[in-house]
Amino acid sequence: MATSPKLDARIPDGPLESKWTKYRSTVPLVNPANKRNLEIIVVGTGLAGASAASTLAEMGYKVKAFCFQDSARRAHSIAAQGGINAAKNYQNDGDSVYRLFYDTIKGGDYRAREANVYRLAEVSGNIIDQCVAAGVPFAREYGGLLSNRSFGGTQVQRTFYAAGQTGQQLLLGAYSGLQRQVGAGNVDMYTRHEMLDVVIIDGKCRGIIARNLITGEVERHFGHAVLLCSGGYGNVFYLSTNAMGSNVTAAWKAHRKGAFFGNPCYTQIHPTCIPVSGDHQSKLTLMSESLRNDGRIWVPKKQNDTRPANQIPEDERDYYLERRYPAFGNLVPRDIASRAAKERCDAGFGVGSSKMAVYLDYASAITRYGTAEAHKNNMHHPSADQIIEMGKAVVKEKYGNLFDMYKQITGEDPYEVPMRIYPAVHYTMGGLWVDYNLMTTVPGLYALGEANFSDHGANRLGASALMQGLADGYFVIPYTIGAYLASEIRTKAIPTDHPAFVAAEKEVTDRIQKLVSIRGTKSPEAFHKELGKIMWEKCGMARNDQGLKEAIKEIQALRKEFWTNVKVMGDIEEFNPELDKANRVADFLELGELMCLDALNRNESCGGHFREEYQTEEGEAKRDDDNYMYVAAWEYKGDSDWELHKEELVYENIKIAQRSYK
Repeated sequence: MATSPKLDARIPDGPLESKWTKYRSTVPLVNPANKRNLEIIVVGTGLAGASAASTLAEMGYKVKAFCFQDSARRAHSIAAQGGINAAKNYQNDGDSVYRLFYDTIKGGDYRAREANVYRLAEVSGNIIDQCVAAGVPFAREYGGLLSNRSFGGTQVQRTFYAAGQTGQQLLLGAYSGLQRQVGAGNVDMYTRHEMLDVVIIDGKCRGIIARNLITGEVERHFGHAVLLCSGGYGNVFYLSTNAMGSNVTAAWKAHRKGAFFGNPCYTQIHPTCIPVSGDHQSKLTLMSESLRNDGRIWVPKKQNDTRPANQIPEDERDYYLERRYPAFGNLVPRDIASRAAKERCDAGFGVGSSKMAVYLDYASAITRYGTAEAHKNNMHHPSADQIIEMGKAVVKEKYGNLFDMYKQITGEDPYEVPMRIYPAVHYTMGGLWVDYNLMTTVPGLYALGEANFSDHGANRLGASALMQGLADGYFVIPYTIGAYLASEIRTKAIPTDHPAFVAAEKEVTDRIQKLVSIRGTKSPEAFHKELGKIMWEKCGMARNDQGLKEAIKEIQALRKEFWTNVKVMGDIEEFNPELDKANRVADFLELGELMCLDALNRNESCGGHFREEYQTEEGEAKRDDDNYMYVAAWEYKGDSDWELHKEELVYENIKIAQRSYK
């Protein structure tokens, strides 16, 4: 299997351990005077976007940052709860850069690019130092050292955290750096703006078309380079843990203009989500993976057991993850934990009114922590009530806001009764294909963070999303962008009345005009719900040949109906969330088809891509390394037409094996 001639990953030569250091030291530089004449557009202001925009501005580039929220601080990165990984080995438990690299490759089921993953592991320690310097209040041990906890897919404690709001605190750190550059005049901030197309001139990305979501005005913006930091596409499933505004539009417009889309079928189902409660829901709420660090997951041993959890004796409980995967127990990777929960529920052991949930129980953790506290306080014969009281206090300190959130949503107190959880769509490992420099197949167009495909393979380990976003923004793009911009210093700012800008704007306005003029009978929301149902049932936690073929036909029919029967209320030149939604759903309808096509093409199971035809006798994912050890990079050729390009994955530093967490 050879890599497509259209794909050049630009991976530096030399040993894995020195690739990044050597490359960083030899990559072309742009001198300070020239940086002042170069303009960079950053789309999205989450962790990747905010860190990139602030760092590039501090380096001297002129930066324009765009976000569709009313403040950069509302980016979806704020929702991350559990933590951020780094190979600091603070626990002295055997962690290292190589072990983080190995865990990430193995966790992704051997479908990630070695060079990118090693670089991620290598810079991870710097991220923590950077964030501490920015004032992020990470949890600390009694002696003052930063605290770590365990996450899935690893046997070391390497996850740094700030209670259950790590994403929020990290984003506030990056946001403060961004606002400092806004205040200094180095970043022009465009809030309530949505990117609706990229502008290509002479084969290079030279700007974007954006819509002011308050006034409806369509604007043209020039940039010597454009960075897409616009997050993932999990909302193609309608119900997901993503913010309701999260969408694929920026990445999809880039895809239609020539940027290849990598591994679109690799979507992650998170095992610890609050179960769906009814058709009224528009999003789902996640309970952090950090809860698996101390909680125990179980179902009753008896099918359709309707007794309250606290009345089911210990010997009548099936701690199925501990039973099936003794080495990792409740800390197996997300894809494995999710499928195991689905298998138990499908077999009739589910709990709750829907029977589509399992228990996440904190009783033993509360007792364990309470006993430790009693020893610390020199209490020789504490009562059971005292132990539980002290244990609850420790759990509250570690996970309090998560427990409060659960109680607010479900009306049940997780200090008293086990939480009920079930898998839900959470993260997308696929995204725009990028090379080692994070550049897409369109020169001058980059993708960072969840918007690209680069670092996680077929399954992301918990606490690695924040790591990748900040690595890309703080420590990778500031170096690699020089490789491109060093040759652009003679390019003057291109006026936005250039024919390419005019044509791109016309494309955007024509599409908006068409959406508003259809005046059908169904809302964009109704179409989104229908698409989500198809995707979840036929391209969700499990897929098969027949279901995927059906899904492709159903999505094509739904898209045809959308463009003849969608009803968009309101006008164009005003604040119109219905129009924004219609625009995004139209893109999801195209993406959904490509995801099913990619899943149909990959005749194997790996990580989050589980084809029912390809599994072991124990129900584990069965890879086909001989035929599918490649990145699937899809080139857009027209309506329902894509060409597949393959980037061969070569492993020189890791022994490939079937994943085992037993």
